[in-house]
Amino acid sequence: MSRFALIKAVLGPIMRLMFRPQVEGAEHIPGDGPVILAGNHLTFIDSMILPLVCDRQVFFIGKDEYVTGKGFKGRAMAWFFTGVGMIPVDRDGGRGGVAALMTGRRILEEGKVFGIYPEGTRSPDGRLYRGRTGIARLTLMTGAPVVPFAMIGTDKIQPGGAGMPRPRKVTVRFGEAMEFSRYEGMDRDRYVLRAVTDSVMAEVMQLSGQEYVDMYASKAKEAA
Repeated sequence: MSRFALIKAVLGPIMRLMFRPQVEGAEHIPGDGPVILAGNHLTFIDSMILPLVCDRQVFFIGKDEYVTGKGFKGRAMAWFFTGVGMIPVDRDGGRGGVAALMTGRRILEEGKVFGIYPEGTRSPDGRLYRGRTGIARLTLMTGAPVVPFAMIGTDKIQPGGAGMPRPRKVTVRFGEAMEFSRYEGMDRDRYVLRAVTDSVMAEVMQLSGQEYVDMYASKAKEAA
């Protein structure tokens, strides 16, 4: 049994008991081949729930600090996150962004599932913020379809992104797959990248019901 299968077998029932996740639209995720899951990001626990509600293993980029902690807690977090598919990358600075993009490309070219939060960081206030164009570059470079998704209610489990999770019901809603083959070879056209990204975020907004803010979440956090 793989570590991913073991984690799902052990923690899956506990997570279902605590959060009673209602999963909608999972049939939109292709059973094989590369696919990008792109959704909103409300709180830290999103990255724990998403892999456990998908039949296929979801690989995603995470902060390297999640796997470098000390003591039992640090080792347990590293074991869990690398087991469910997190790939640690130092995302600070320009090189971090390139490393994350190339890692996503490699995962997709291997025919796997890559999960991404186009906002780039957790929402500071529960609203949906402008997506960064890495999602568009990935789908145009690899031809992988994009399945938008929405995490609903996870901000009530862990308000502010800190502290012990509270037992609450959550919903994970997947939309229909989106493909952008008409833009093949245009992954360096910034207008195309923005149009593709905005179309994905529009679908996420429809799925989540969030208010949309046309600015980056990181800028909103700086201004707070």
